[in-house]
Amino acid sequence: MILCPQVLFFGFGWLFFMRQLFKDYEVRQYVVQVVFSVTFAFSCTMFELIIFEILGVLNSTSRYFHWKLNLYVILLVLIFVVPFYIGYFVVSNIRLLQRQRLLFSCVVWFTFMYFFWKLGDPFPILSPKHGILSIEQLISRVGVIGVTLMALLSGFGAVNCPYTYMSYFLRNVTDSDILALERRLLQTMDMIVSKKKRIAMTRRQMYQRGEEQNKQTGFWGMIKSVTSSPSGSENLSVIQQEVDALEELSRQLFLETVDLQATKERIEYSKTFQGKYFNFLGYFFSIYCVWKIFMATINIVFDRVGKTDPVTRGIEITVNYLGIQFDVKFWSQHISFILVGIIIVTSIRGLLITLTKFFYAISSSKSSNVIVLVLAQIMGMYFVSSVLLMRMSMPLEYRTIVTEVLGELQFNFYHRWFDVIFLVSALSSILFLYLAHKQAPEKHMTL
Repeated sequence: MILCPQVLFFGFGWLFFMRQLFKDYEVRQYVVQVVFSVTFAFSCTMFELIIFEILGVLNSTSRYFHWKLNLYVILLVLIFVVPFYIGYFVVSNIRLLQRQRLLFSCVVWFTFMYFFWKLGDPFPILSPKHGILSIEQLISRVGVIGVTLMALLSGFGAVNCPYTYMSYFLRNVTDSDILALERRLLQTMDMIVSKKKRIAMTRRQMYQRGEEQNKQTGFWGMIKSVTSSPSGSENLSVIQQEVDALEELSRQLFLETVDLQATKERIEYSKTFQGKYFNFLGYFFSIYCVWKIFMATINIVFDRVGKTDPVTRGIEITVNYLGIQFDVKFWSQHISFILVGIIIVTSIRGLLITLTKFFYAISSSKSSNVIVLVLAQIMGMYFVSSVLLMRMSMPLEYRTIVTEVLGELQFNFYHRWFDVIFLVSALSSILFLYLAHKQAPEKHMTL
């Protein structure tokens, strides 16, 4: 029963690789595609097993077996397979090391393992009861990296989402502003064209003068060619510097024009029904962001970690406040199932969108294989850490197998670490967006 969804997840990862990540590149290394799809398939299977725990699909022994198998495979891929191939393709792009690429790939992998293992020293995640390659030792280190990535993305997303959706933060852009900037851009382009024409004419005159000097023979011709000053070459260098400065100015003006056009389109979009809906979502997420920062601060200051899942706790508070008869256990199961499903879908969708944007921003034909493998590594660690943190969103009776499979981990540490990194990321994002928003009008005035 588990195998069929895994095949579907693998096929979806394969299609996402071909249709999104590599649609502009030729696939030369199918091992990269297989590794990415396998990582995606087993990552999604962990979420599927969480839903199976809530719904009670399969018996507990079968679920425990599939949990163990899935975790061992995903850890094998993340710790042994992906780092080795990252080192292999990095070495393959270096000409001096191509003959000994296998040897240097092993060196890169051993370096990764050293730092990966040393990662456990400053954190309270080590368990002396278990062996070196036990699942607790491996997943604890993967969890630190993944939780850090999750907290960084969550902190930035909690701040950037209301900043992006709310029309309050939009600059007031008019058609006259865009026309004035476009006029300056056209004037700059005309100046570049005229100066390049001067450069071409000067070079042509210098070439013709050189031919005339070559025709002059004798002693006086040689003396004249030696003593003549190269004023044309000096003028060329000055004009070329002016052209370089104007081209840099034109690039800035073009980017600013595109930015103003996009801002004006967002202003027009904010007046539509869908734009007003997203504006409302922006206010909602801004409240959520403030609440999340406040709760993270409280958790850090008072060293607090919740013992009850949010759904059950919320239902209990509501029932006690209203004083009604309510089957808390029954409804918490169904609401938790819906909540966990929403978290799973939004996590997968959000991560895939982020990975696609990141890939297009930095990829090239030579580095694309390495970047895809790095994204696969990030994706796998992100999803493993999601299981660690999502365990708290599950009712207590559904955490048993998940806790047994993950082993004797310091779950409270991961929640506190998430709160710390989330708070740092959110406050840094607020400062960054504040400075960027404040600088934007000033930049528009100076250009």
